[in-house]
Amino acid sequence: MSGQPLVVGAVAYTPNVVPIWEGIRSYFQSSESPETQMDFVLYSNYGRLVDSLIAGHIDIAWNTNLAYVRAVLQTGGHCTALAQRDTDVDYTTVFVARPGSGMHAPEDIAGKRLALGSADSAHAAILPLYYLRRAGIAESDVHVIRFNTDIGKHGDTGRSELDAVDAVMAGEADVAAIGSSTWTAMGAEDLMADSLAEVWRTDGYCHCMFTALDTLPADRYQPWLDRLLAMSWDNPEHRTILELEGLRRWVPPLLDGYKPLFEAVEEQGIDPRW
Repeated sequence: MSGQPLVVGAVAYTPNVVPIWEGIRSYFQSSESPETQMDFVLYSNYGRLVDSLIAGHIDIAWNTNLAYVRAVLQTGGHCTALAQRDTDVDYTTVFVARPGSGMHAPEDIAGKRLALGSADSAHAAILPLYYLRRAGIAESDVHVIRFNTDIGKHGDTGRSELDAVDAVMAGEADVAAIGSSTWTAMGAEDLMADSLAEVWRTDGYCHCMFTALDTLPADRYQPWLDRLLAMSWDNPEHRTILELEGLRRWVPPLLDGYKPLFEAVEEQGIDPRW
């Protein structure tokens, strides 16, 4: 409805999501232009978020890559990709094991106990199997141990990745697949610094995406999008928000980065409504 603020939906996967979105809303409210005004709604899971986008309850969804794929599949492609974080580009999955494991390449993972995160986590469950298959290792070639922690959050909490790592540390698994951001955080905080080693890293793919239906007119979302992309790391007030959301700048969509997940969802028979 013209003159009304855009409503953006997101998932409250952790308590600090609230101050993040309060900060983002304040940034848009600081503009004098009514065309850039927004409000937000938080959901408990991505299935509900995608359902609400399709039902028209919200204008824009802050989707994970799996939620974006599901939105596209459920609407027959009638979606508009708007923006993503710079940290969503060239995201990777890292396979980690104890030092001295003898694993240095994907073929070394064959026959091993592979710990995966939540089944709805693209980076910690779906894409690890996809890239292993591309390397000639079928799911039947490994013994998969799954940690379906926080289903519905698409791995955002990171809990299932830590469960997978804990299994490796406890000797209950040989290797774990985790997101590159989790691996970087472990190194930055010296977590497991001398206890884990990188075995193999996948090619890059894309993570989260602001998504709208293609029925949302460009003149409704473009002013909002322009202001989003104008957030600057050099502005201390903007930087506070950017740091909380884990990026330095917002960037236009790189759609090629989602092709691996579209293929993985089809190959693995993942329900687009799940």
